Amino acid sequence: MNDRVAIPLSSIRKARPHPKGRAVDAAARAEIESLLGSAPRAPEYLIENLHRVQDRFGQLSAAHLAALAEAMKLSQAEVFEVATFYHHFDVVKEGEEAPAKVTVRVCDTLSCQMAGSVGLLDRLRTTLGANVRVVAAPCIGRCEEAPAVSVGQNAFGGATAEKVATMVKEGLVKAPKTNPIGYARYREEGGYKLWQACLAGERDLESVLKTMEDAGLRGLGGAGFPTGRKWRIVRGEAGPRHMAVNIDEGEPGTFKDRYYLERDPHRFLEGMLVAAWAVGIERIWIYLRDEYHGCRETLEKELALLKADAPGPLPQIELRRGAGAYICGEESAMIESIEGKRGMPRLRPPYVAQVGLFGRPTLEHNFETLFWVREILEKGAGGSRARGATGARGFAPSASRAG
Repeated sequence: MNDRVAIPLSSIRKARPHPKGRAVDAAARAEIESLLGSAPRAPEYLIENLHRVQDRFGQLSAAHLAALAEAMKLSQAEVFEVATFYHHFDVVKEGEEAPAKVTVRVCDTLSCQMAGSVGLLDRLRTTLGANVRVVAAPCIGRCEEAPAVSVGQNAFGGATAEKVATMVKEGLVKAPKTNPIGYARYREEGGYKLWQACLAGERDLESVLKTMEDAGLRGLGGAGFPTGRKWRIVRGEAGPRHMAVNIDEGEPGTFKDRYYLERDPHRFLEGMLVAAWAVGIERIWIYLRDEYHGCRETLEKELALLKADAPGPLPQIELRRGAGAYICGEESAMIESIEGKRGMPRLRPPYVAQVGLFGRPTLEHNFETLFWVREILEKGAGGSRARGATGARGFAPSASRAG
């Protein structure tokens, strides 16, 4: 048939001048543009940019969320669903009151409850006044000095109602600086020589893998998967390969990661680089829990020093900030979060060693696992085997350096 139907131009829907959803407020648009500046705007940086807005304005207003969606070329629904998933983001809709300027978080997990955090929480709610928001919070990462509280970004242990009140009154809401072994001192004491030996071919790849296997070091984030075997598995996948380091685990006892990070960050970083060399890693993401503000400043500073005067060619390294989601201690949920999404665990298979970050094979490790790599490779497998608690090989080296 050759019949044609004429459609009047007036019946053709015109393109929308703006995306569907809330109209973007001009003032909010200007504030977001000024705030972001040259910051990356790819979708994977959504959580980083939400942090920028939360830190600057103390909340995520509906107007700012709409403007951020426009700036990042995302739908408002995508931005809203991510912002409302994480506990440390305060989403404020039209007509709602903004949260108090100071938030006090009282840890209510096992160690802190045993140390009286429930009574402390009740007392603070009745004594700090209406200008301070007091909330129960999951693990703050200070189980060894429970009960733990955070006043703004200032987390501390041994908390009492009087100590918290003093912190609030004096405006002590920023994390104190840590005093770690810095880059220069670490190099002076032999740091990064192991990694340099690997790069120079002085360390044979097979002998490194064999030593890690013989040492019996297992993942110290909870799953206990043999480290050497994991390196072989990921190395066997087609490149490019990625690495994700999980420092966002929040069970009682995971304060161990913070303890070592505050004191000797480059020992961890060197272990990470050795693992990257052994597996053939091109990009690394370090995912640090939001409660560790002092550690984040330390890592930002020490990574900058490492990159400015690197002892060898570095893979691309990015530090990412968690946002208060316990589930992101699970490896695939962490990967979703690094990609700028809600931290929802993935179904398996495929496993992250096969299809991980951005669809690539990914080596995922806990912080402490990498912390012990240098010592194992310098002293040999025998020393690590002797350290396991109750006869378990490689499981409990933590106690050897604590104290």
